[in-house]
Amino acid sequence: MYYVNIEQIERRLDYTATVAQAAQRLAANETDSDPVLAMSRERVLQLAIELVTDVGSYLIDGFMMRDAGSYEDIVEVLRGEEVLDNQLADALVQLVQWRKPLLQQYMDLPQEQMRRFIPVLPEQLRTFAEQVRQFLQRNQELL
Repeated sequence: MYYVNIEQIERRLDYTATVAQAAQRLAANETDSDPVLAMSRERVLQLAIELVTDVGSYLIDGFMMRDAGSYEDIVEVLRGEEVLDNQLADALVQLVQWRKPLLQQYMDLPQEQMRRFIPVLPEQLRTFAEQVRQFLQRNQELL
């Protein structure tokens, strides 16, 4: 029997819908020169990264999976434990690689590169929540 903080995982998975909706609205606006939109994109990406890594950490701790050595490794552990499929894991590794630049190089972020993540983010977040919930359901007897 494992202690998995289902309540906190579900709160974060529920919040993915809010972040996905914000990404969808931002994807509809192609303006690159508006600093408010640029900062909004940055925040949406940061929230998406935190949601993925927080949920991943709860799963890793709760199911006593191998320790992750980095944010990218959190996603790799989830792939290895068959929480995430390969396609989604590949996309999320690319996403979480933005964490350090978002936090440390925020004045010099390549907006055009970041902007490419926004249109695909809603579907990735929906799929992430779905795959995590499927994993939890498959492992219900361990909870």
